[in-house]
Amino acid sequence: MPEISEFAPDFTLPRDGGGEITLTELRGAPVVLFFYPRDNTPGCTTEAMDFSGLLADFASIGTQVFGVSRNSIASHDKFRDKHNLRIPLLSDADSDVCETYGVWKEKRMYGKKFMGIERTTVLIDAQGRIAHIWPRVKVPGHAEAVLASAKAL
Repeated sequence: MPEISEFAPDFTLPRDGGGEITLTELRGAPVVLFFYPRDNTPGCTTEAMDFSGLLADFASIGTQVFGVSRNSIASHDKFRDKHNLRIPLLSDADSDVCETYGVWKEKRMYGKKFMGIERTTVLIDAQGRIAHIWPRVKVPGHAEAVLASAKAL
């Protein structure tokens, strides 16, 4: 995982609704990347809806917010439409970005081991450096905490 004050690793990923997002093209404004395990699961839905609900607040301080998971663009489009999400959702189908950011980890559930995304949020400053990392995110109140940190940049 990259460290605080290091430049955030660049990437280009497809987004819901079509098109691509390249991180370095967003320099000049802060960026929030929230990595989440899966579309349409309870925690991930709540997190995406929380960030979506605060999108105007993030925009008012010039901060862009993106959700990142391994789900396909088709899945993201359905997820966005079903829950009226306003935040862009990026598809890291091959896990390259998740691995680069250190969020692709071995997980355990019901005694079984598997690889998956550990819910993590990364705040990147306007110069492209990592300002804050929230590992193993607990969803309640998280989007508000990220907004407060973004306001402090």
